Amino acid sequence: AWITSFKEKLPFALTGAQEKALRDIRADMASPRPMNRLLQGDVGSGKTVVAAAAAGMAIANGAQSAFMAPTSILAEQHLQTLRGLLPSILEIPVESIQLLIGATPEAEKARIREGLDSGDIKVVVGTHALIEDPVSFHRLGLAVIDEQHRFGVHQRAALRAKGANPNLLVMTATPIPRSLAL
Repeated sequence: AWITSFKEKLPFALTGAQEKALRDIRADMASPRPMNRLLQGDVGSGKTVVAAAAAGMAIANGAQSAFMAPTSILAEQHLQTLRGLLPSILEIPVESIQLLIGATPEAEKARIREGLDSGDIKVVVGTHALIEDPVSFHRLGLAVIDEQHRFGVHQRAALRAKGANPNLLVMTATPIPRSLAL
């Protein structure tokens, strides 16, 4: 029902490829094994809306989501997209979706870390700041890494280690052979 509501409230129809990706992600997230999926598509092909739907599934099931991007500009773009899509559909406050980047003021970082630890923040979007200590999550259910080729193996593992084996969705427009092999 949630996915139907999500698609109905979008200002556009999903493409066939987006629908297939969403079905695959839904099946992965329903599995007892954590998802480890690569979502590949050209710039502007709608990877973020598919990732937003995956985040919505996690949130609807009581978990949190983290989106890690390589630059603060991309992180801010994801924040705006997610704040535009998820609050009305999930009936969550827009403030439960936050941005955590290196330039975030220390007082704000402390407030965000507290909200992540308590579970009040449902989605956090950020840069490498997400993998720094003392960032901890109440229940991280989905880790999304955009432009995954811009992060090292240890950085991707560090985000996933913030949860108890969360689902992982990595997104790229330019997959590298190592990523495809993984």
